[in-house]
Amino acid sequence: MTLPENFRILAIETSCDETAAAVVSDGVNVLSSVVSSQIDPHIRFGGVVPEIASRAHVELLTPIIAQAMIEAGISPDDRPDAVAATVGPGLVGALLVGVSAAKAMALVWDVPFIGVNHLEAHLYGSFIEEPELQLPLLMMLVSGGHTMLIAMHGHGKYELLGQTKDDAAGEAFDKVGRMMGLGYPGGPAIDRMAEKGDPHAIAFPRAMKNDGYDFSFSGIKTAVML
Repeated sequence: MTLPENFRILAIETSCDETAAAVVSDGVNVLSSVVSSQIDPHIRFGGVVPEIASRAHVELLTPIIAQAMIEAGISPDDRPDAVAATVGPGLVGALLVGVSAAKAMALVWDVPFIGVNHLEAHLYGSFIEEPELQLPLLMMLVSGGHTMLIAMHGHGKYELLGQTKDDAAGEAFDKVGRMMGLGYPGGPAIDRMAEKGDPHAIAFPRAMKNDGYDFSFSGIKTAVML
């Protein structure tokens, strides 16, 4: 696939409970980034409900894309040079909404469709923040459902050095928050409380401390419950 100079890509993200669209120029210049959170519909359930997330994406995606295009200065008579969307990992129904919309727009505009791996996008997000990064890199990838230690030897060349054997860090945060009655999402609430707390008040266990590069967070979660 060959893209023109100063190419603009419309990118769509619907892998979980946030509907997002952005326009990126030359792979590093973010011309617009619009995100709509779905926290309110999921609060009563204490976590993300896949069916609710998918329906919300259907309702929100078109206006989110329109706003991203306007903020990027792309007129209704113009078009991006390609359309990208997250193809996984993520909630199947939620992913389907974004991918279907992206493929439809790519077909209408007669531009390429680019499928993006959710985790690979996390890695490359570092280059937007720090364009001068030089390969190889050792990268810690922490998202809602993943905690990984990855060696990035080159573009598209990765080595998984370690990962969580149970809960991801973000998942453990939210589960502990629910145990403590802090609502959803629990992670930000715990983070705010921790800033004012005593780090030496409780000796929480540190699993797999001297056992390779893997992680485990279920023991901390259990310690909080007990």
